[in-house]
Amino acid sequence: MIITSKERHTLKKFVKELEEFKGRHTELVSVYVPAGYDMNKIINHLAQEQGTASNIKSSSTKKNVQDALEKMIQHLRLFNKTPENGLVIFSGNVAEREGQTDIKVWSLEPPVKLNQRLYRCDKEFVLEPLEDMFDIKEFYGLVVLDRRDAMIALLKGKVIIPLRKTHSEVPGKIKAGGQSAQRFARLREGAIKDHFKKIAEYMKEAFLGRPELKGIIIGGPGTTVESFMGKDYLTGDVKKRIIGTKDLSYTGEFGLQELLDRSEDLLLKEEVMDEKRAMSQFFDLLNTKPKQVSYGKDEVLRLIPLGVVDVLLLSEMLDDKIITEFEAEAEKMGTTIKIISTDTREGVQLKEMGGVAAVLRYEYEEA
Repeated sequence: MIITSKERHTLKKFVKELEEFKGRHTELVSVYVPAGYDMNKIINHLAQEQGTASNIKSSSTKKNVQDALEKMIQHLRLFNKTPENGLVIFSGNVAEREGQTDIKVWSLEPPVKLNQRLYRCDKEFVLEPLEDMFDIKEFYGLVVLDRRDAMIALLKGKVIIPLRKTHSEVPGKIKAGGQSAQRFARLREGAIKDHFKKIAEYMKEAFLGRPELKGIIIGGPGTTVESFMGKDYLTGDVKKRIIGTKDLSYTGEFGLQELLDRSEDLLLKEEVMDEKRAMSQFFDLLNTKPKQVSYGKDEVLRLIPLGVVDVLLLSEMLDDKIITEFEAEAEKMGTTIKIISTDTREGVQLKEMGGVAAVLRYEYEEA
């Protein structure tokens, strides 16, 4: 499952806060509760660990561990059951000066289901499983081709990652002097076949044996794609992973972007399309109904409390404090919040406009 930009931002902010804390001894407690696990069993386990902590020789460390566990147990009792995706909970003494006590507790339902159970006391909180959630593992394969060129790439989240570019030695349509038309046609047809075989081999290398591959989309001139797909260049294992083809005008990196733009029907549930739709709506209204949009930090922040902002668009490149300020105001008014990455052209445009934009509920003009 791929997490959204908003979920990723929340998770990164949570991890960033916790990684700042360092224990003087092994007294920072981390607990991961897997999805579907009995919360009472976790509470009983922590109570047992409280008893075990009485064996710690250092009286200050012993007190800090036992207090952290107690704070954690009391917090867990607030949950009627384990949240759907599981729960992560952290507790410990985070006082700045040695000898002082400031026991804090944090908890978070992760954006994806936890499948591991973990308990650990250490000098740092255990954050690696949460950091792993930042990494998008699933991807689509993208292939753009014509009779002369081809490019193979991955679509990972919102990022197109080119893998391989190939160029054929297919002669032009005008035959060289001295060659018979039939011989020239044979040479040209042979070069096209070699080109297609090479593309098929590169696709096999890039995509086979990759369980995280969600599907392959192929784009290019319609007749060329039909010719490539209609022969036995591709193995059955690769063919069955193809989820669609698109008629394109370009190859290369322009072709990959065109393929992404035209594949909305195939990628309907993917976050990249949600971002592109949101930004496209904003730019369309900016051109046709400029009074129904706004942009710029101060102007949008002024409009939110008036209740006229329907969708708030925030660049992920904004400072965390600014994003948090906007989120707090928007949530009061029932405004939809979208964190927009800079991995798409539209996201880069938003960043260049100051990183803050809004689609309003109706055309709004100052009285």
